[in-house]
Amino acid sequence: MTPVDVDIDRGAADRPIGEAPDTPPGFAAATAFLECVHCGLCHSACPTYLELGTEADSPRGRIHLMSALQAGTLALDAAAVRHLDLCLGCRGCETACPSGVRYGSLIEAARPWIEAHHRRPLATRFRRRLALAVLPHPSRLRRALAPLRLLERFGVLAAVRRLRSRLPARWRYRLSLLPEPLPQPATVPVATPPRGAERAHVQLLVGCVMPELFADTVRSTLEVLTRNGCWVTAPAGQGCCGALALHAGDRAAATRFARANVDAFEPPSAERTAAPPLVMNAAGCGATMKEYGHLLADDPAYAARAARLAARVEDATELLARLPLIVPRGGLPPCRIAYHDPCHLAHAQGVRRQPRMLLAAIDGVTLVAMADEDLCCGSAGHYNVMHPDLAERLVARKVEAIRASGADVVATANAGCALQLEAGLRAAGLAVRVRHVLDLLADAYRAAE
Repeated sequence: MTPVDVDIDRGAADRPIGEAPDTPPGFAAATAFLECVHCGLCHSACPTYLELGTEADSPRGRIHLMSALQAGTLALDAAAVRHLDLCLGCRGCETACPSGVRYGSLIEAARPWIEAHHRRPLATRFRRRLALAVLPHPSRLRRALAPLRLLERFGVLAAVRRLRSRLPARWRYRLSLLPEPLPQPATVPVATPPRGAERAHVQLLVGCVMPELFADTVRSTLEVLTRNGCWVTAPAGQGCCGALALHAGDRAAATRFARANVDAFEPPSAERTAAPPLVMNAAGCGATMKEYGHLLADDPAYAARAARLAARVEDATELLARLPLIVPRGGLPPCRIAYHDPCHLAHAQGVRRQPRMLLAAIDGVTLVAMADEDLCCGSAGHYNVMHPDLAERLVARKVEAIRASGADVVATANAGCALQLEAGLRAAGLAVRVRHVLDLLADAYRAAE
C-alpha cells in the first residue's frame, strides 16, 4: 500500500474547532479523498456498517467526514469523533475497493489530528491513557497481571469465572477476554539454535503483549522455527512495534517505538547485504513494521534504516511456506478446521494462502470453509477494551459463521483474534477450540515424539 502524504498544519491547534480556516487544517493530501468514487462496494466488507447500518459508520461515510474535517467545513464534535473512533482499522474496505483508495493511511493520518484538536470525556481519556501506558510495556503489563496470577493460583479467579453468568454483561465479556488459564510469561533467549541442519537465520520480534498473555504461542513460534532449521535471534533492546499507539492516534509514541526497534534490528553498522528476515507472529505488528519506512520517512537519521528493516519483515507463515515447511511426521487427531483471516494479515499484508497451506500439510486436518472468513472479529488491538459493546456484537456474528461451518477447531494467525474468538465462543456455549496456526504446527511436531 502506498501511504498518503501526511502534511500536518502546526497552526491548526490555535484555531477554534469548526471555524473554516484560510488554509485547510491538513492531516492528509487533499487529493487522497478524491480517489473515492462513492460506489459503495466497500459497504459489504465493513464490519461496523454491516452491524450498525449507518452511512457514517461505513468507509465511504468516514471518508466524507474526514474530507469535511480536512476542509474545515465540519465541526470536530463528539458525534464525528465517535464515527471515526468506531472504525476498527481492519482495512477490509481496501481489499474490496476497485479504485484503490488508501483508506488505512487516511484514518491513521486523521487520528493524531483528532487527538490534537478534540478533548475527550475524562473517563475515555483515562481508559485510553491507561491502555497505552500498560499494554505496550511488558514489564508494566507483567506487574499489572501479577495480582490476577496470584488470584488464579489460589483458585479465586476460577471461582469468579464460574459465576460469570451472574455478572453484568459488559464485565462478563471483559472477564472472558482474559486467557484461561493465565499463562506464565515466556522468556525468549537472544539466540536459539536450529534443531538439525541450519536452513536459515532469522530475527524474531518478541513484542509486548505476546510474551505476557500469549506465552504458549511465543514458545510454539520458537519451536516451529527451530524445527524448520532456523537459527533464531531476538536482539536485546527491541520492544513494542508501535501499532497500539499508532491506531490510537499517538504518532509520537509510535515513532519512538519504531526508532527503538530500528536500533535493535537494524543498527547503523549492520552488514546490509546479509540482513536476515525479521519474523512476526502477530499480524498487527507485521503490518505496522512493514510500514516503518513511511512512519520514519521524515527522520533523516532513521529513514533509510527503517525502509531496509521494513523490507525484511515477514509473517512466520510467509517464511515457513517459502522455506518450505518441513511437514510434521506426527499429525493431529482428525479434526475439521476453519481458518479466520486476521485483518492485518489478509487485508494489510495480503497474506491469505500461506496459513492455509501450512494447515493443509498437517495430517488429520480437514479444512472447511467459513462464511466471512476475512471479516473482522472485533479484536483490533485494544478496540475490544475501548468499545466492548460493538466488539461483542462483531464476535457474535463471527461465532454464528463458525457454528455454521461445522468446525471442531478455529485456526488463526494472530493471538489477539484467538483471544476474541475464544471469548465469543465461550459466551455462546460453543465447544470449539481456537488455536494459532503455529500452536497447531507445534502440536503436530510434538505428536511425532
